[in-house]
Order: sequence, then structure tokens, then C-alpha cells
Amino acid sequence: MKPAPFEYYRPRTRSEAIELLERHAGEAKVLAGGQSLVPLMNFRLARPGRLVDLGSIGDLAYIREQDDVIRIGAMTRQAEVEDSPLLAARCPLLVEASRWIGHRTIRNRGTIAGSLAHADPSAEYPAALVALDGAVVASGPAGERIVPVRELFISYCMTSLEPMELITEIRVPAVPARTGTAFVELSRRHGDFAIIGVAASVGMDDEGRLRDARIALAGVGPTPIRCSAAERALEGQHPGEKLLAAAAAAAAAAADPGDDLHASADYRRAMVEVFVGRALASALSRIGGS
Repeated sequence: MKPAPFEYYRPRTRSEAIELLERHAGEAKVLAGGQSLVPLMNFRLARPGRLVDLGSIGDLAYIREQDDVIRIGAMTRQAEVEDSPLLAARCPLLVEASRWIGHRTIRNRGTIAGSLAHADPSAEYPAALVALDGAVVASGPAGERIVPVRELFISYCMTSLEPMELITEIRVPAVPARTGTAFVELSRRHGDFAIIGVAASVGMDDEGRLRDARIALAGVGPTPIRCSAAERALEGQHPGEKLLAAAAAAAAAAADPGDDLHASADYRRAMVEVFVGRALASALSRIGGS
């Protein structure tokens, strides 16, 4: 199939892009990598009258660290996140999550901000950044504002971005010392949409007690789910099989899955318990010096 007719704009600066969104408020759609939007347009599930392509805005693609915060430009390709030595050292959860996204050809075009703005609850980056307490910089006619990623997602494919705003940067704290992270996922085939995904991060103090535990789920609700009860169960405890099992059960209780062609709600909830246990065990094994 082919998309419905539309007008195409390719601004050179972020201010020009914002001006186009303001001029065509309610009609324009931002095009980043296009790996989600273009298929929707081809099936005519999305029919924007105008496309604002960010591909020529060169200063929106970068990965750098400033004051222990990793800053990632909105147009940074998923493959660049996957290959980044800085992220491998300072935020490995994003690198691992990237490897679950489709296939390499998709990651060569898809962008990190595009994934967040699309807000598919099965996507990897939303869950990973919820677990990492990340934030986005939303830019619009009124200027910039910082939006915590936990507050970005409203429902399935819906965000708290204003119609004339676009994401220009992602910010995530660098992972502290003696912290392990892991991203695990269940799908029918590698590259398919996740049936469930789990992002986990856990630290350990000098006495071997767990600290700063973070768990987020993908694919089991209308938005990524942060498992606060499971995190509290881990805080201050010494790791062990019973503790991880209790945290995994608490995470499964927090899930809010539905039934679809790929899996029932009961199956998804059961797999959350299994995969949270695996993610926590993997994260713990990666804590340096533990």
C-alpha cells in the first residue's frame, strides 16, 4: 500500500522545525527515523497532511557526558546507541536494550527519540529509560522544558508532548559504581515486537546489601510499568534466590497485560515473573567486585 497524499518539509534547524509545527498545528507529524511512522502511513493507519523531517538537523545527533549525565541528541540512530563506547561504559542498559530492537537495518535508521515519541508500550527504550530515571528535553514555541520519562507516557502511543513540541534531547544519569543492569525480552522471533520485556538495574553497597533497585516492564500495559513494590522488596537486603523470587512475584502483580493474538494476559503475567527473575540475576552477576 501507499500513504495518503501529504506535504513534505525538511527543515535545517530545530527552530525552523518548531516554526513549521506551529504553522501547521494539528496537521503536521514529525518524521525522525520513520521506522514506525512510515509503515503506519503505508497502511493508512496514520494520515498526516504534512511531514516535518528532522533528518537534516545535524546538531540533533550526538552522545556525550556532562556532570555524570549522558546527553543523547534526538536524531541519534539506534545503531549509534548500540555501538557507543561511552554508553557501554556509563549506561550499558541502553546498549543492551538497543540490540533487541528489530534488526540492524532498522536500527541504522530508527532514532532513540522517535521510539520515545511513538510511545509503543512494547518498545525497548521507553522501559529502559523509565528504569534509568531518564528525562527528555521537549522544545516548542514556548521554549524548552524537562519531562521525566515516567511522565512522558500517557497511554498506548500517546505522550504528554504538546502538539507543537518535539523531543530534542534525552538525558540519563550515568550508572553508579557497583551497579549491574540487564535487559531481557520474550518474543516469538528475534526482531518481533516484545511479548514482554524487562529492564533492571540494581546496586550493591560495601556490605553486600542491595540498593537503588529499579525494574521496569514493557508489553504488559498501556505504558511502561515501574515496579515500585518489587524494588522496595530488594532494598537493603542481601541477594538470594528467595529474595529474587519475591521481587519477581511483586513485579508480576504490578503488570496490567491484556489478551491479544500473541499471548494471553495470564501468560504475559507468568512470563513477567520468570523474566524479572532472570533480569535481576543477570544484573547482579554484572556488579563489579561483588
